[in-house]
Amino acid sequence: MAGFASKSYFLLYIMAVLNAVQCHGSKDNDTTSRATYYSTSDGLGTPTGACGYGEYGRTVYSGNVGGVSNLYRNGLGCGACYQVKCKIPGLCTVDGVQVVATDYGAGDNTDFILSKHAFAAMARPKADSKLFAYGVVPVDYVRVPCSYPGRTLAVMINKQSRFPDYLAIVLVYQAGKCDITAVQLWQAEYQQWKDLRKVYGAVWDMPNPPSGGLSLRVQVCGQRWVYLGKAIPKKWMPGAIYETGVKLA
Repeated sequence: MAGFASKSYFLLYIMAVLNAVQCHGSKDNDTTSRATYYSTSDGLGTPTGACGYGEYGRTVYSGNVGGVSNLYRNGLGCGACYQVKCKIPGLCTVDGVQVVATDYGAGDNTDFILSKHAFAAMARPKADSKLFAYGVVPVDYVRVPCSYPGRTLAVMINKQSRFPDYLAIVLVYQAGKCDITAVQLWQAEYQQWKDLRKVYGAVWDMPNPPSGGLSLRVQVCGQRWVYLGKAIPKKWMPGAIYETGVKLA
């Protein structure tokens, strides 16, 4: 009986340890890759990125943005944040720069094509010109939670929308470290949720949306639904951004 009891306590201990690991998660490991940069007149992002963010994709995170290749994942990776650290001794800072994925870009075996602003932020003081001279640099990167102090998840009405016949949206200020994998709109007339179509990048749409204020819900981390009550006003406007009051984490 004593041996049986000892084994039982041991199994309970192992189960407790495993449960703690599942609850708290393990530390993400850096991935080794390469990064380069693209040029804009002000060194920030581009308003024509593949994610469909427009001006938001140019200036968010103070212009520390970039195009990603494998991390784009058919648009699912739009809005994800990464800590990117270059690995050239004497030229690069220890912490690197945190960037937001706002575009698709691939070239010369790189995972990142950064804005000039973000690329320069990886360099030590007064070493940015030397870093630019490399063109392509080795980096380590890891996904990190996005943070938007003072902002909540917002619905941006895509400029291609036409009130009231066609609605296309992009979700911005997406905090945390989860992908948005689905978006649904509440149809009060039928008392059911209806999927929005993934058009491209981070753009979701619905022809002939219901009239009145619109409620949404988004699926995060592939499983959890987050409710966004009356996220879009009755008379929505193309180009407008409506904050939901909901913070993702």
